[in-house]
Amino acid sequence: MSTDFSARVLAWFERNGRTRLPWQQQVTPYRVWLSEIMLQQTQVATAIPYFERFTTRFPGVRDLADAPLDEVLHYWSGLGYYARARNLHRAAKTVCEQFHGELPDSLATMQALPGVGRSTAGAILSLALGQRQAILDGNVKRVLARHAAVPGWPGKAGVLNHLWDLAERLTPWERVAAYNQAMMDLGAIVCTRSRPDCEACPVRRDCAARELGRPLDFPGRKPTKAVPVRSVRMLLLRDPDGAILLECRPPAGIWGGLWCLPEIGADADPLAWCADCLGHSGKVGRRLTPRRHTFSHFHLDIEPIEILLNRPGCGVLEGGDRLWYNPRGSDKVGLAAPVARLLDEVADRH
Repeated sequence: MSTDFSARVLAWFERNGRTRLPWQQQVTPYRVWLSEIMLQQTQVATAIPYFERFTTRFPGVRDLADAPLDEVLHYWSGLGYYARARNLHRAAKTVCEQFHGELPDSLATMQALPGVGRSTAGAILSLALGQRQAILDGNVKRVLARHAAVPGWPGKAGVLNHLWDLAERLTPWERVAAYNQAMMDLGAIVCTRSRPDCEACPVRRDCAARELGRPLDFPGRKPTKAVPVRSVRMLLLRDPDGAILLECRPPAGIWGGLWCLPEIGADADPLAWCADCLGHSGKVGRRLTPRRHTFSHFHLDIEPIEILLNRPGCGVLEGGDRLWYNPRGSDKVGLAAPVARLLDEVADRH
């Protein structure tokens, strides 16, 4: 491994790196932490407007800790992987309760916060505080795996450990924040997953995968398996006042803590469900366009059915894990993305 690896990466960054992202302005550990959590499983362009709205409403860790979880989830709605938002909220409370509102400055303590792994902790401490900490997000894994032609899928412990060894060895002692940002940018801009621009790469001359003529073979792919499909009916139960019944999901699991539409089996009778569970009668309205929502480990086929209730529902199931929600109102509740889209659809038609 060439000794000037980091120098070449830094020289490339000075010409091509991203330096005007929102979290790179007015840098604080809180802003960097928030950005790193948002960028897990999310592209930069998607995260930017969420980051700006989130930091406007929650400019500091105490603002986040003091807010109700439902409002935090509301500002996260549509970004997906909602455990990240729940962990952010829990971590903010921990920081306020145990660290006087200041994020910790040690790797072990930072890594102990909910939702913060080794790479995220290293990114926060290096980007915000300039500490020499290695990182290994998806982009960095790809750059290092190709440069050293590391075989195998990084999800395997042996492969991951090899990549961490490389990351630790190559991280310089100076300009660490710029280097770590450069490595993330290099993977995002040049050493991309399917169309790497090897001629534009600053470390191409000693890239083992390029020398082999097989850059797309590294890193190794995750073993594939069939993705199961689940089917469900979502009920848009509308009362005469226009309110729609929502149910709060359990804290853990899919859409944990978010407000969703009542679900019944694909073969269940929606009117029977209304009579049995709500004591309401009504009629079937529109059957909206079926849609598929894809999670990381299964597809969910959704059949939305509108039910027009004969009398107002308000007061029947107020509070707790159910509420009557008016899509045209201003209530700030966390909604699962497909539910938010369905509510927008029905609101536009009324």
